[in-house]
Amino acid sequence: MAQTASSAAAPPALLDRTVAKVQARLLPFLLLMYVLAFLDRANIGFAKKAFQADTGIGDAAFALGAGIFFIGYALFEVPSNLIMHRVGARAWMCRIMVTWGILSAAMAFAHDEATFYVLRFLLGVAEAGFFPGVILYLTYWFPANARARVMGMFYFGAPIAFILGSPASGLLLDLHGAGGLLGWQWMFLVEGLAASAVGVWAYWYLDNRPGEARWLSAEEKTVISGAVAAEEAHKHAHGPRGVLAALSNPRLLYLCAIYFLIQMSVYGVVFYLPTQVAGLLGKKVGFEVGLVTAIPWICALAAAYLIPRHSDRTGERRVTAALTLAAAGAGIAVSAGVASPLVALMALCVAAAGFIAVQPLFWTFPTGFLGGVAAAGGIAMVNSLGALGGFVAPNVKTWAESAFASPAAGLYLLAGTTLLGALLILGLKGLGLVEASAGGKRPSGAVLPQHQS
Repeated sequence: MAQTASSAAAPPALLDRTVAKVQARLLPFLLLMYVLAFLDRANIGFAKKAFQADTGIGDAAFALGAGIFFIGYALFEVPSNLIMHRVGARAWMCRIMVTWGILSAAMAFAHDEATFYVLRFLLGVAEAGFFPGVILYLTYWFPANARARVMGMFYFGAPIAFILGSPASGLLLDLHGAGGLLGWQWMFLVEGLAASAVGVWAYWYLDNRPGEARWLSAEEKTVISGAVAAEEAHKHAHGPRGVLAALSNPRLLYLCAIYFLIQMSVYGVVFYLPTQVAGLLGKKVGFEVGLVTAIPWICALAAAYLIPRHSDRTGERRVTAALTLAAAGAGIAVSAGVASPLVALMALCVAAAGFIAVQPLFWTFPTGFLGGVAAAGGIAMVNSLGALGGFVAPNVKTWAESAFASPAAGLYLLAGTTLLGALLILGLKGLGLVEASAGGKRPSGAVLPQHQS
């Protein structure tokens, strides 16, 4: 309590300076980790054509293998995050990254369906806990009024993975035959081993909590720890306290449904974007297609910067998030229904911007009422059940295209589920999950209430 009192007496400028210092120290590294995580789970989309041609794996088997990652991921999310809450981020993030990097590199040897399925499943198991672990980790270091902005910057990872990773993956694919390896083998090996190397680095770079950070002064440790501790006390007073109470909380289950629909839109597009762009250009997936594929992610990068900052400034979350996700649904639908490659590419830019920028806004809702071990379990459950959308999306997309004998049918279906997600976000007000007032003046050290009528 002494820390909270000290924080409350501290001038707002000191807290703001400390938050900026923490942001400058942690976010670039966390961003690097996320870039590699997103690239290692989604680079199968770049390998699709060459991988299928060399292994003989059909479209249905590819969709199953692409999606089965999320089964392993979902099963181990909650236990993984509970372990991180107990042992700390340094050791656990290192373990996650090293093992997933090795398994991603092992995809270079997936020459048949069975090996493909097993490696994709194990990759999900290995990576389980990374993303909710980072979301939880950010709640240890940043108060609520800065969280959408900070999470928005963390979400730069997905666009950057494609802005830089799209051309890089294309170049690695173009190494076909070098050293006796196929292009897709080079891609999996290089990108997987890079993740393992960064995982080792994470053990020496990350600090578990502000109190352990030697790069913060005693005064800075006190003010940031006090602000977060006061917020935690508010969450414990107004939200579930234990893991079981969090996992059975109706508000959390509602959020799981929303995140499931968001992830359907993300991975229904991500796994097929390179081949969709290649079809628009009339070219094979390679460096040139990789460059064009990066364009929607540049738009997503701008949206992930601007929209959460706008939300923090105004204090409005719910309507902003709903409109952002609705724009993504409209972009997916238009990309499927127009003949002009330029218009289709512009629509994909809107889609990518929408489904990336909505996610940092979304995470302000569960982190606003969950604290302590309830946050560890609850955030992981939202992410794990939401991640099942990554399994469902490629499979229902393939089913719709087959059932309606139309390559556009799958995208129309995904557009519909995305718009449904936007409607569910609007319904958050009825559950008492309305945005925190992040804008306006803030008492020094005060924690903003997370439940408004």
